[in-house]
Amino acid sequence: MTILQANRFSSLVGEIYDAAADPALRSGALEQVSYFVGGCAATILSRDASRLSIEIHQHFGTESRFRQLYRDRYVEQDPLLDRHLAITAEQTIGVTDVMPHADFVVTSFYREWVEPQGAIDLATVTLERSDTRTTVLQVLRHRSRGPVDDAMRERMRLLAPHIQRSRIMGRQIRARSHTVDDLAEVLDGLSTAICLLDADGRVVHANAACRQLFVDANLLAMVGDRIVARNTQTDKIFRGLFEIVSDSGAHSSGRRRIELATSADGQHYLIHALPLKRERNLPRDVAATVLLVQRAAMLPSLVPDAIASAFRLTPSELRVLMAIVEIGGVPDIAAKLGIAETTVKTHLGRLFEKTGAGRQADLVKIAAGFTAPFARRTSSDDADV
Repeated sequence: MTILQANRFSSLVGEIYDAAADPALRSGALEQVSYFVGGCAATILSRDASRLSIEIHQHFGTESRFRQLYRDRYVEQDPLLDRHLAITAEQTIGVTDVMPHADFVVTSFYREWVEPQGAIDLATVTLERSDTRTTVLQVLRHRSRGPVDDAMRERMRLLAPHIQRSRIMGRQIRARSHTVDDLAEVLDGLSTAICLLDADGRVVHANAACRQLFVDANLLAMVGDRIVARNTQTDKIFRGLFEIVSDSGAHSSGRRRIELATSADGQHYLIHALPLKRERNLPRDVAATVLLVQRAAMLPSLVPDAIASAFRLTPSELRVLMAIVEIGGVPDIAAKLGIAETTVKTHLGRLFEKTGAGRQADLVKIAAGFTAPFARRTSSDDADV
């Protein structure tokens, strides 16, 4: 290659790898690949080992009707596609490597598929081969350029490993992206507020419960990209937790504790900060600490149906149990449910019998074992399902 060609090759390789991270760049990168090697159209396609189907992954310069014709009819007539099962990876082949060009131009594949696209020849190079399928780069050569030559073969051979590595990187990036999205969705479903903070205390990610906590702003609020406590007591607790986290090397894990804070509207919350293991050479804006905030209220997160099923409770017995958790005393329960105290005591006796509890406090502990970690769905959420 000339210096100019070498510079263009280097630039094109960069575009190929950029396309791994940004799918929107892939079509443009394939177009530049086609032009660089001396083609007028290019396709990346796979054929399964049983030769029953093909998959077109990317394409440039071919109309949809020709792609469909190739799938339906001409794939079996392509003289190059299956030759890659017997040659070394990254080896480029043209038609003249398989048959005389004069014989090729009289085939129906040439007359009905290649020539109507303004092409005179085509070349392919293997990108990936496994026990289940073979993936190739197919490039059409325009009639004005003449048949495939050695320069085209060499350029395709040089680009092939970069295209394949870019495809592998793209798959890895997509897989990682799906994992992150799935994890974010799971975190959004939890009732506990979860916030990831970087080494400087800036918010990297907050789940739905945490975002709502910031919106309510009774305990914690967001100012810019940092968390601010809404009262002196919470601020002191908040700072104390992070002093322990930031100096985790000097403090044992036993020093890390859950603190109780009270919001402006009188609600109690449990706050816990936990350091994440991270390499020392990572940027400071990478998540370094997890902040967990849980409202100290049991009833909203209980699963009544599960409790009833586990102990075979009647609807009346379940209502009394839930009232015990929420209210406590027999007179108050009777007033709340609009029933006689003797009826409450009767249900209470049956609850003791069915659960094995000996007192009301034991019933509360049993109910606490049926706490769900997921946020309760609203009626509007249910309507969307």
